[in-house]
Amino acid sequence: MNLRKNILTALLVAIGYVLHQIVPGTIGGMKMDMMLAVLFVSLLINPKFKNAILTGILGGIVTAMTTTFPGGQIPSIIEKIITCIAVYLMIKGTEKVSHKNIRAGVIAFVGTIISGTIFLGSASFMAGLPAPFVLLFTSIVIPTSITNIFVTLIIYKVVKIAIKATRFNAAD
Repeated sequence: MNLRKNILTALLVAIGYVLHQIVPGTIGGMKMDMMLAVLFVSLLINPKFKNAILTGILGGIVTAMTTTFPGGQIPSIIEKIITCIAVYLMIKGTEKVSHKNIRAGVIAFVGTIISGTIFLGSASFMAGLPAPFVLLFTSIVIPTSITNIFVTLIIYKVVKIAIKATRFNAAD
């Protein structure tokens, strides 16, 4: 993999860390996962399988370190890796879609739903849930999915402008 692309992924994960850190925990310690938005942007900018694995591992470790969910460390790592692979497959399956912003928004929404479902499922299995699954899903996952549409689109636009301004060739 290209070192520049790895550095871009690491910078995006660092931004995700800041976003994840400033969002407070809510019901049962679960918080809106803004890290997902930067992971999706990383995969949209560099849609390679190796980048999906790298992004999932980095995002999972960082999210595990900052989770406020009781016993959420291992589920965070599991769901980030699986989510990044699923998003990679969605990106590859929608390459021919001409409306890139709509595509990115739909991928962000569906990716966040996948992430939340996997997180809650694995946390339920490993540590138990501090509140009912349906309550956590409807009060955290759904609002986060809607929010991540806009956060992803904003970050994606900013990163594309930065890439253009720095003449960084994302196609390399």
